[in-house]
Amino acid sequence: MVFSGVGWCSLVVEGAQVVDWGVRWWSEMLVWSLGVVTRSPEVNGCAGKMGKAVIEAAISAGLHLVPLSFSSSEESQKTVQVGGKEIRMYGPSERESILASTFEEYPNLVVVDYTVPAAGNDNAELYCKIGVPFVMGTTVRDRERLYKTVEDSKVYAVISPQMGKQVVAFIAAMEIMAEQFPGAFSGYSLQVMESHQANKLDASGTAKEVISCFQKLGVHFDLDELQMIRDPKQQLEVVGVPEEHLSGHAFHLYHLTSPDQTVSFEFQHNVCGRSIYAEGTIDATIFLAQKVLILLFFFAYCYN
Repeated sequence: MVFSGVGWCSLVVEGAQVVDWGVRWWSEMLVWSLGVVTRSPEVNGCAGKMGKAVIEAAISAGLHLVPLSFSSSEESQKTVQVGGKEIRMYGPSERESILASTFEEYPNLVVVDYTVPAAGNDNAELYCKIGVPFVMGTTVRDRERLYKTVEDSKVYAVISPQMGKQVVAFIAAMEIMAEQFPGAFSGYSLQVMESHQANKLDASGTAKEVISCFQKLGVHFDLDELQMIRDPKQQLEVVGVPEEHLSGHAFHLYHLTSPDQTVSFEFQHNVCGRSIYAEGTIDATIFLAQKVLILLFFFAYCYN
């Protein structure tokens, strides 16, 4: 996760090292912020299933939704119905002018991005150019470029390809274990299986983060060994994914075995549906809005 701000309170958080801090903040802010935050989220990628889930969660949380979204050229000027709201779609050539005018009309705007990896970096550069705070749920192709874009612009952003808070907490625990007990699993072999809906082409970012922790614990594992299951038949018969969730799930299994095959450890986390990510995204949006609000109060106090 990356959280970056301006001037004196700039903060960058990589991986899951201080996610515990972030989760506590999200929870505490949520208790009272729904009634006072007037931030207006705009969801880019609303035609996708994740984007739709976030819109429905935003409406359920009582946030004011800005009824527009970026899309492909083919979908430009179309409208989609989500959660009882009519969302207008705009293509790549219109992005900058539309976002600039929207930010002028809605100065409390927060953008939520659930697009595609190929678009993530360019989208982030646009958000930073306009100066709009954003939540990036898209797994971008160049993460370091994304971090630098945000840091250089001093725009506030929450960046995490994993928006399920409980899964983030698990990754944080793994990171802590790796830091405190490096080499604890030296010599152990590791098998990793991850299953996602068939249209997810890339490997699980969550699996990669957990594998990184195991590598710090002394396990030798090449990402080429990661077993990606995208075939629905296998998912039903081998993995055990409920049929109604074949189109939206995230199952992960990590199995460790000692060199002499007498000891084994297994870690597993399975998610059906998208509600955990949508709810976490809304928490992140509110958290981000509060950070921007606190900053505005600070500057108002300093300059008055």
